[in-house]
Amino acid sequence: MTPQQLWIASLCLGSLGTVMWACTMVWKLQRSQQASSQVEKLLHARERADANPHAAHALFGSATADAGLLNPPTGTTVRSISPQALAASLQPPAWLQTGWARVLLAEEDRKLLDQAGIALRSGSVFYVTSRLLLALAFPLLALAVLRPNDTYAVFYGFLGLSLGLMLPKWLVRAKARQRREQVVEELPLFVDLLRLLQGVGLSIDQSLQILASEFCSVLRVISGELALANQLYSSGRTREQSFQRLANLSADDDMSAVVNLLTQVDRHGGAVQEPLKEFSIRLREKRQARFKEKIGAITVKMTGVMVLTLLPALLVITAGPGFLAVIRALSSIGGA
Repeated sequence: MTPQQLWIASLCLGSLGTVMWACTMVWKLQRSQQASSQVEKLLHARERADANPHAAHALFGSATADAGLLNPPTGTTVRSISPQALAASLQPPAWLQTGWARVLLAEEDRKLLDQAGIALRSGSVFYVTSRLLLALAFPLLALAVLRPNDTYAVFYGFLGLSLGLMLPKWLVRAKARQRREQVVEELPLFVDLLRLLQGVGLSIDQSLQILASEFCSVLRVISGELALANQLYSSGRTREQSFQRLANLSADDDMSAVVNLLTQVDRHGGAVQEPLKEFSIRLREKRQARFKEKIGAITVKMTGVMVLTLLPALLVITAGPGFLAVIRALSSIGGA
């Protein structure tokens, strides 16, 4: 590859990186504008509701309708699910809680299914069934395709069995980790919106209902969990019990702190706007520190990338003519 081709390839890679960065910034800007428009729409509706009591009834009457679970247990909306059916959807079937089934659906697996947003009623059956089928299919497939001798047959069979048992768990764990990271990204916006709704005079219940129903596009994970928590609270559970699933969803303790704050305010009363403001500032500072840490890690990684990719091209471009001149001079001396 000539130096000119290396230069063109580096320009293409740089252009591709710039385009990807620009697309990411446009996507984030679009989400920010969408959230701002939702907030402005809500504030205008609140102003009209203050001027007209009938409009206020229409506004908060529509806010009480839940938007639907992120992963509905039966494919219906939350409003159409009875309290008994909703409570049953949060527990696996009875036959999965006894005997050998508890080995395939341990407490850790149930927590992972919850964090991945999978309903235990139907998701646990699919999870256990997939583990059993893959544990049987992978060893048979390995033995049929590889056709090992007797020495390696046991090894390949055990390897296929282990892979079949663990592959569904790895996929669910990856999904749960993705949702936990998404919750960390959505939490500062959730706190700011909750503080804003409290500032315009709404109660905790009204604020949570509006966040669950009106901000699904910007709070993709939290809004679905809030809809479930609101439905559980309406069915008779306490605020602490209804928020238990939401508190275990985040990758850190920030969501648990918000849940504890809302639980204390619901139980004892008091102003929540000032604590939310201080908590929002702390979240912003923590997020900035996390970004600085990521930037430092990226800088170290980019050093290795530059050494492997950019340094050879620079050596060819800068030192290449000198090496060629030395080789020609040595060749002429040897020929003479």
